[in-house]
Amino acid sequence: MAIIRRAPLVAAAAAAALLALTACSQGGTSTAASTSTSAATATAPLPSPFNGAPVKVALVRQSGAGDFFEAWGAGAAAQAKAANIDLTVTDARNDNAKQASDLEQAIASKPDAIIVDHGQTDTLQPLITEAIADKIPVVTYDLALTDATGVITTSQSDASMAQGVLDQLISDVGDGAKVGYVSATGFAPLDARAKVWNQVVADHKLDVVFSTGEVTESTATDNIPLVDAALKQNPDVQAIFAPYDEITKGAVQAVIQNNLQSKVKVYGIDISNADLQVMTADGSPWVATSATDPAAVGAGVVRTLALQLAGQLNATSEQFPAVTITQKFLADNSVTNVSQLRVAEPKLKLDTTLVADWLPAVSG
Repeated sequence: MAIIRRAPLVAAAAAAALLALTACSQGGTSTAASTSTSAATATAPLPSPFNGAPVKVALVRQSGAGDFFEAWGAGAAAQAKAANIDLTVTDARNDNAKQASDLEQAIASKPDAIIVDHGQTDTLQPLITEAIADKIPVVTYDLALTDATGVITTSQSDASMAQGVLDQLISDVGDGAKVGYVSATGFAPLDARAKVWNQVVADHKLDVVFSTGEVTESTATDNIPLVDAALKQNPDVQAIFAPYDEITKGAVQAVIQNNLQSKVKVYGIDISNADLQVMTADGSPWVATSATDPAAVGAGVVRTLALQLAGQLNATSEQFPAVTITQKFLADNSVTNVSQLRVAEPKLKLDTTLVADWLPAVSG
């Protein structure tokens, strides 16, 4: 194993929190450091409607802080360019009213198709139904719908993501352990992960000593005081499940502030360069995560839409598989960034998922 020079954990967590506040930008043209915007070479010509003028697609996003979202957007933009798609991106950044307005404007512009990335069911469902009635194809990502008629839905496999990392938690701390839960409600992926958490708690008789957490424009930073207060009341907690990487980073920083990193293990979901910086820092309590490659998923959502428009998609829903990644795996494979992680764990590339001879996956 190569010797890896790691930043001190407090500095790494602080840097990650700073990245979380600054990495996302409006629109989808910027690229995250972990993302290559080159595409594999197609072996067949583009079919209709992609073989003429660029296909106009509106991407209506509800992203949060953190380079996960920027990498997702960069992957989507790269795949769109390769498929002759003119992608117009709006990002409401946790403003539900703005996302509804963005979607209204997208429908009014009569694009060839719309992608809706995250968001709240109550504000978006009526508008998605309207778009379908107007015969505008719609693909959603990680959005719970009460009526998905005519919609192509996509998501990470949130249940398997949660199950994978929670299996690791049980392996590490055992049945009956004292645990904490840091999450939020009202977000489709977090709600799906919560169902798995509740089942694992029941099956393994875990002692949940605290539940806290929120999603904000500054999620990592805003969760630090919440977890800090919970830890001060429950310093004997053995593990924390924080099923969203920005929440995970806040939990990690709170553990450090309480000097509990040798006693409390943190389990997260998602991965990014900033996350890897925290996980691989000396003494980090973040011991496992379950993740997809956000750039590969963003590209996969665009491929889903492209195959649908070309009449080559034979499903109404798609899920992108995840892998569980441990701190030990990262150390054993000398992984410190997402590019290295793709090499060590090729399943993250999704380069055999939703592809065609004219539509290869964006390379990572």
